[in-house]
Amino acid sequence: MNDFKFDPATGFDFAPASFVPFKDKKVCEYVRSMSGKELEKHEDWQHPEFNVKVMMNPHPVLIATLFSRLKAASEAGKPFSMILGNPEPDTYIPLAQLINYFGVDCSKVSIFAEDEWADQDGNIAPITYGAGFAHSMLKYLVNQIDPKLRMPLENVYYPTNKNIDSYSDIINDVTEGGADIISTSPGWTGHVAFVDPIIEFVHDPDVLSGKKAPDEACIKAWLETKAQLVNLHPMTIMQNSLNGTFGQSGDIANVPPMAATIGPIDVMRAKERIEVHALATCGTFSSWQRMTSRLVTHGPVTPLVPSSMLQTKKTQVYIADELAAPFECWEKVGY
Repeated sequence: MNDFKFDPATGFDFAPASFVPFKDKKVCEYVRSMSGKELEKHEDWQHPEFNVKVMMNPHPVLIATLFSRLKAASEAGKPFSMILGNPEPDTYIPLAQLINYFGVDCSKVSIFAEDEWADQDGNIAPITYGAGFAHSMLKYLVNQIDPKLRMPLENVYYPTNKNIDSYSDIINDVTEGGADIISTSPGWTGHVAFVDPIIEFVHDPDVLSGKKAPDEACIKAWLETKAQLVNLHPMTIMQNSLNGTFGQSGDIANVPPMAATIGPIDVMRAKERIEVHALATCGTFSSWQRMTSRLVTHGPVTPLVPSSMLQTKKTQVYIADELAAPFECWEKVGY
């Protein structure tokens, strides 16, 4: 008995659960083995300017990037447009404070919320909804900016039932071909905004079920899909039940079942993309984003891991040291 050894990687094989979007075990094993600075390099990235940087606390870099781009455009008297994720008060409040401190004129700035909650009938949440995304953007960014510097309210866009069918066209028209910058962070499914691995974006049920791999036509159709109302992936609902806006308590019945979201085409059209991988469970080591980050940056480009689309464009991805940490089977550690 003293010679007994257990290797969790051998002796027991199984297929991932049917609801798991990306099921390629070989790829999962490969990315699972990576950590630290290994995540900064890859031979197969499809764009030479897709860059990954592992660093301590990348969030201030995101704030600085948004502010520096906005400030430079303002000083040049040029319009500037941002597509922003929500809720992000820890990004919005410092950004607004920097704008106020340096007196940056935002009169030519346009901002777009990436997505918004909707009920089971597709009714998009109003700005009064406390857990809402437009609510967060208005309360913690727009309304925090000095009124003398603030962008006009007609320059603030968010999905509504009136505009969702044309939201991608609105973004394209206002920005003259694509937002100056889009800021994202992948969800548990690898989603960007609420572009989940669901039929509305994957289009082919056989690809969605894992019966076949996405071909060139499938990927092209996915990347060209516009903004729309969608039924959320169950993992996205579970993920958001851990967010502060829903009490961080697994209250999945309290998370809306549908959402309005930008489409992949809006991500592809943007002139600059920045993505931060730094989400942990309230400051602990536990993070559903740790494995997702590896699939996004080192797995294949596939609608089954939506944020992998960034590999095809000039993009800067920042991964927090904690997210790049190695992980394995820890027998004595619970939840």
